[in-house]
Amino acid sequence: MKLFYREYGKGTPLIILHGLFGCADNWQSQTKKFSEYFRVIVVDVRNHGRSPWSEDFDYPILAKDVLVLIQSLEIKNYFLLGHSMGAKIAMHLAQINATGIQGLILVDMGVKKYQPHHQHILKGIHSIPLNKLSKRSEAEPYLAAYIDEVATRQFLLKNLYWIEKGKLAWRMNVSVLEKQMPEILSALPQKEVLVPSIFIRGENSNYILEEDLADIEYLFPDSEFVTISNAGHWVHAESPDSFIDHVLSFCLR
Repeated sequence: MKLFYREYGKGTPLIILHGLFGCADNWQSQTKKFSEYFRVIVVDVRNHGRSPWSEDFDYPILAKDVLVLIQSLEIKNYFLLGHSMGAKIAMHLAQINATGIQGLILVDMGVKKYQPHHQHILKGIHSIPLNKLSKRSEAEPYLAAYIDEVATRQFLLKNLYWIEKGKLAWRMNVSVLEKQMPEILSALPQKEVLVPSIFIRGENSNYILEEDLADIEYLFPDSEFVTISNAGHWVHAESPDSFIDHVLSFCLR
């Protein structure tokens, strides 16, 4: 599958993979800073953003999609950054083929299986009568009935676009993502990765707990951990300056 991507700057490539329900556009502000140091390539994974849709959706497929893109761009050495589901894709890619990866930046995602926790988001998405809305902002009250966090609602609303005059649609393939949720939440295979890695977590997030660190280090023995204060799961958006500093310190040392 040919993935949509945006490219900025020059230098050593830094490839960025967004999380579930996200897209490349979520990384605009961080990309602006990173592009001062790197050739930044921000990817829409399949069933998200402007990339094609498919019924086939699991981590090996997602990782191979990104690997095909890397090979098509003739990239030999690169850094790979992923947030949440994007981090899990990056881990799978490193397990499949670590050749050329100079470092992994893995944002608020561990290696364990996660329990279902997106039900309220999916209920909010399904509650929106897309064919009855005259503007995108009218969708927010429907989401608000299920999702308390304003930032999460705004994040989801960025996925809405006018497929034609008077008709809104999602850029994400909601039906496939919902069907494949067990796969999205699945544990990483037990295969060691020797690539230098940094795991960046939010202090207020529960995605990487203290008891998870030993299992992560078992699969990623050359890893380090950073906890960013006063940040939750969307670390890069909630504490951008601190996040960018840690990424640059890791990649440029």
